[in-house]
Amino acid sequence: MTRIDNFKSIIDKYEVVFFDAFGVLKNYGGLLPGIERTFAYLQEQGKEYYIVTNDASRSPVQLAESYTSKGLMAITPDRIISSGMLTKEYLDLKVNDGIVAYLGTPDSAHYIDSSGLHTLPISEVNESNIDRVNALVFLDDEGFDWGRDLNKSVNLMRKRTIPAIVANTDQAYPLTKHDVSIAIGGLASMIEKIVGKAFIRFGKPDSQMFMFAYDLLRERRPISKKDIVMVGDTLQTDILGGNKFGLDTVLVLSGNTQAKDAENRITSTGIVPTYICDSAVVEPGGLGF
Repeated sequence: MTRIDNFKSIIDKYEVVFFDAFGVLKNYGGLLPGIERTFAYLQEQGKEYYIVTNDASRSPVQLAESYTSKGLMAITPDRIISSGMLTKEYLDLKVNDGIVAYLGTPDSAHYIDSSGLHTLPISEVNESNIDRVNALVFLDDEGFDWGRDLNKSVNLMRKRTIPAIVANTDQAYPLTKHDVSIAIGGLASMIEKIVGKAFIRFGKPDSQMFMFAYDLLRERRPISKKDIVMVGDTLQTDILGGNKFGLDTVLVLSGNTQAKDAENRITSTGIVPTYICDSAVVEPGGLGF
């Protein structure tokens, strides 16, 4: 584990950079100050980059707009690889007809809408249509009543032998500098334990997410895992997933993992990043910015 003072040295070492999104490129206050310098340097050096995110709340087009609307034009839809894309692939292959119920906002339902299935928020599942529900998807922690609709989800899973797909495995996310909020992955874990059934998960740290991104890269040109680095703020998802897939990893201290906690968390979890850096922002000195 090596301490890095300037993220520029990471870009210089690798051909491809995978970035997590929340806590790495942006946080509760918006884009990280100076993050545009990182992408300017990536483009100047001819390096490839992708946003590999567990965020299934919006389509790649909508996610890209959340950056471009703030002036970061380097992140386009083709640069975003989200766990929602894997969820769509699963539904296309494994769920042929009927209703797909979901927990999340209407925007988050983009992935299951585009699979050609009839989609329905969990709040609208009732006795007249429950027999046609063939899957339940956990997409986002907003857009539904936590009390009423979580109970409906529990009872749906008790009554129907159907797959439950967790499109975002994050347990929590930073709400402010000091507080976190429960994410949809945390809610799914609770319901999974209550109903005693195994749910299907897509997203970091599972290897499918990294294989999906890796396969997309290899369709374009020969690439080795040694040429790729994963940058994230969370040991249990970004760093563990990257490590398991055989990538070098960078833990940044701009999100879920704070500087005062980093050493203890690494020791207690045994999840060791290749590098630690304060943030993914390239410092301006000597770069012409």
